[in-house]
Amino acid sequence: MQPRFIPLSDVAEMLSISASQAYALVRSGELRAIKVGGRGQWRVETTEIESYIERSYAATAQALEEERARERESQRR
Repeated sequence: MQPRFIPLSDVAEMLSISASQAYALVRSGELRAIKVGGRGQWRVETTEIESYIERSYAATAQALEEERARERESQRR
């Protein structure tokens, strides 16, 4: 059975980013996480990672479409 919550180090590995980049995603609010335990260690619910990935796909698709629209507009001039 897959754990419900995982540490930021595992998030970083899943997304192929550094631990500091994973922490920055949490600090910015892009990736929701909770602090647990006496030392306040960060944990991310696995469903939140999937949601983050889906939002990233959507944002990338929108950015690419906007870029294509700008290119088409500049070619018309």
